[in-house]
Amino acid sequence: MRMKPTALLLALVVATGTALAAGPVLAADVGVSVSVGQPGFYGRIDIGSFPQPQVIYPQPVVIQRVPVAVAPQPIYLRVPPGHAKNWRKHCHKYDACSKPVYFVRDDWYNNVYVPRYREDQEREHHAKGHGQGNRDD
Repeated sequence: MRMKPTALLLALVVATGTALAAGPVLAADVGVSVSVGQPGFYGRIDIGSFPQPQVIYPQPVVIQRVPVAVAPQPIYLRVPPGHAKNWRKHCHKYDACSKPVYFVRDDWYNNVYVPRYREDQEREHHAKGHGQGNRDD
């Protein structure tokens, strides 16, 4: 009895417990990590002692109001182009539908936040004693 190629592949997958996939499918399994302070980062930004950020809209955006005794503090987010305009569609990705959100401008993030964030990280790194005495001068 001759098996069809699809049935043969299915039997192989079941027998080995391993799925065979084409290149593009494997590429989807590769994760890329981008963190705060990098140009491709999108998400919540801790303003802390940073200068007042430049924002896209003057008032915070709230999609889903939640009854609370005290109004929640607004959060600052950097989002890809189009997410702020269609915030109702994208707010769940940032767990921010019920929070007042200010969208920071890309030029402020890249020209003010990122350089200062990197300086602060480097200063903190050196304050903890890292990088001391291991230079290859």
